Amino acid sequence: MADVGEVLMSVLSTIRVPKPGDRVHKDECALSFSSPETEGGLYVCMNSFLGFGSQYVDRHHARTGQRAYFHITRTRKAKKEDDNNSGSGHPPKKKPTRLAIGIEGGFDVEQEQYEEDVKVVILPDRQEVTSEDLATMPDVVRERVSLSMAGIMAADSVSHTLQVQQWDGEVRQESRHAADLKQLDNGVKIPPSGWRCEVCDLQENIWMNLTDGKVLCGRRYFDGSGGNNHALLHFQETGYPLAVKLGTITPDGADVYSYDEDDMVLDSKLPEHLAHFGIDMMTMEKTERTMTELEIAVNQRVGEWEVIQESGTTLRPLFGPGLTGMKNLGNSCYLNSVMQVLFTVPDFQSKYVSNIDKIIDDAPSDATQDFKTQVAKLGYGLLSGEYSKPAPDPGDENGASEPRGDQIGIAPRMFKALVGRGHPEFSTNRQQDAQEFLLHFINMVERNCRSGSNPSEAFRFLVEERIVCQQSQKAKYTQRVDYIVQLPVPMDQATNTEELQEAERRREEGDSSAPTVRAQIPFTACMAALSEPEILTDFWSSAVQTKTTATKTTRFASFPDHLVIQIKKFTFGLDWVPKKLDVSIDVPDTLDLSALRATGQQPGEELLPEVAPPPLMTPDVEVKGILGSHGNEEDDSLYSPLLSPVLDDSTVSQLCEMGFPLEACRKAVYYTGNTGIDAAMNWIMSHMDDPDFSAPLVLPGCSSGAGTTPTESLSEEHLATIVSMGFSRDQATKALRATSNILDRAVDWIFSHLDDLESMDVSEGGRSAADSEGGRDPPPGPRVRDGPGKYELFAFISHMGTSTMCGHYVCHIKKDQQWVIFNDQKVCASEKPPKDLGYLYFYRRVAE
Repeated sequence: MADVGEVLMSVLSTIRVPKPGDRVHKDECALSFSSPETEGGLYVCMNSFLGFGSQYVDRHHARTGQRAYFHITRTRKAKKEDDNNSGSGHPPKKKPTRLAIGIEGGFDVEQEQYEEDVKVVILPDRQEVTSEDLATMPDVVRERVSLSMAGIMAADSVSHTLQVQQWDGEVRQESRHAADLKQLDNGVKIPPSGWRCEVCDLQENIWMNLTDGKVLCGRRYFDGSGGNNHALLHFQETGYPLAVKLGTITPDGADVYSYDEDDMVLDSKLPEHLAHFGIDMMTMEKTERTMTELEIAVNQRVGEWEVIQESGTTLRPLFGPGLTGMKNLGNSCYLNSVMQVLFTVPDFQSKYVSNIDKIIDDAPSDATQDFKTQVAKLGYGLLSGEYSKPAPDPGDENGASEPRGDQIGIAPRMFKALVGRGHPEFSTNRQQDAQEFLLHFINMVERNCRSGSNPSEAFRFLVEERIVCQQSQKAKYTQRVDYIVQLPVPMDQATNTEELQEAERRREEGDSSAPTVRAQIPFTACMAALSEPEILTDFWSSAVQTKTTATKTTRFASFPDHLVIQIKKFTFGLDWVPKKLDVSIDVPDTLDLSALRATGQQPGEELLPEVAPPPLMTPDVEVKGILGSHGNEEDDSLYSPLLSPVLDDSTVSQLCEMGFPLEACRKAVYYTGNTGIDAAMNWIMSHMDDPDFSAPLVLPGCSSGAGTTPTESLSEEHLATIVSMGFSRDQATKALRATSNILDRAVDWIFSHLDDLESMDVSEGGRSAADSEGGRDPPPGPRVRDGPGKYELFAFISHMGTSTMCGHYVCHIKKDQQWVIFNDQKVCASEKPPKDLGYLYFYRRVAE
């Protein structure tokens, strides 16, 4: 064997010293979840700084010829016994006083302590070189290798940079109204205590408007607590923006809310503003909980959290293949829950896990940035069982104690960074909506499965919308693709109305012992609300050539292999304040949706004529003809690009008053066809992340003018993505040209224009190869599977907390007829799965 010094000299040119900007992966293998703490440690390439576990380092050496690797192993130090440790983990050891993670006073983030051993390993013979060995080597070798080792040790690892170390929910910005706030000289003076709402006499949650001194109650929370919204209503009537919460005023500050900015804010002139109404800030004492303390209290609320996490019973930990926990990276429980469920679906298992060897062999040089590789790595980590082992107890050196619920599990840092990159929400450390992440991930799968199998087809289905003009009784049929059924919650159908009313009465009387009663909603009532016809009051009928009333009925044009149902718990109140409905729904284990199968045009039923409505234009624009001065018969629009569409000003104004940008409001009203505030609001909520959300309205289908996109400038990636969904290149081009080359909008556009596209050639890939029920031909357009509408429940995701922006997610999955709870790193046999409190439900088709 060659002398190790000579070998190092021969490979010296391949050993680099990390520079600022280099990505050093020293905590996680690029192809597995091996780390310095796992058996065999981690090998960091001293040229590319990619990390590899012991099972993949030889492969990297064979592919690249790289021989020098920096080997890191870590051993966990024993912890000293903490007197404050309750052993349960719920709630945190120290009561949090700050809405933050990893910050003094915030929620605890346990930091493990390790002993580290490092050395250089030369492949293929695995010759080892320690820091002591370098002292006897030539200066040029010692200097280069020592600098490289020190640079790798000192560099912040990519995973450390990406991992949530701190999150502060109390960072507040100075209000734009504070500096020049108008205060009325109305002689109002506020006493230092004894405040009551001037409207309802409520004595808690009292706010004073800093413009006119009005003392009113705050907002009502989702569970009926809080105030009666009188301070908010006062702002809507007067426009006076700032209010201070009485009872939180101390010499150090107070809670100030800006209704105009819809957030807690700072007011640098607060002492002056309070003094205007006779309040001496330096003499005030705190008598009410701050909004931060209230939020912390809600996030630790016992009822919902204990039931969903099954905290009241001792659960049996489970280990083995398909029973692997995932570490919470700080507000990443939404991602953990969704990915646990998705890798229960056979399509995702076969696409990514069954082919993992080929995927790794075909991976690019930097596999950390490859979507397919990272998804396969995650899937294999969850299903293999390699990481489904009890987490070692630092205080148990002999391993004699019973296994705890926590696992070693996997930390999806690379995966989270990759799927969240560039996204305004999923790239952050904040809590997110599991439903939105599910759709985001499915969209990424669609983009990355241009050829071969596409596992997202397991969820894809077609929806048929039938609109009937009530004046002519003629009908119009359209189809669109969807992945999730959104189930409304009809609160007026609660079966325990008397209990709810009694609890509300006791609360209004100030009875602090009044129990929190959860509304009991029958699942059948939710399904009835989904299937009942919707009344359209401003429908333009081509049969009568005017606006009239119509009914819209929604049905399934195809049934997917796996059906996802979202309970619409998160909604908006009459004042458009987000709230969560605290409901219990008796969701069934089996489901038969056959009665909701779309039937298409009925015998003897007449269709509405294919005539476009008259061109919409503003009165001050000259009419150039029905096609306009630049129009042609191939355009989708029948108006000139020089004309502006007439929009419902009242709807635009209502949206603007909620704080949305004017151009976004105009687009919402335009793209929903002036059908009202609800439809426009839904459009806004689903397009808030669009890069052009606030950009000026661009009329689709124009052959010239601003916003058109010439064919030669269309993104080939966007074209390939739409073609992979079963449409022809011509159809994809038409959709992208109509939507300024924005993929998400193009997909929405193409599915809302299926009738128009039927005259164009559909690629053969657009025909479903699956057998359809009763020999029915599959619908043209996107590839969809079809079959009987009978399903069985196999998983559900639950949310705890007041909104999607806070709280915690867990999931329950049925494995071998046993319900299993996945609560981040805890994986246990479920004793009482709370199926009535779920947020997302996952069903699979029952084979007949």
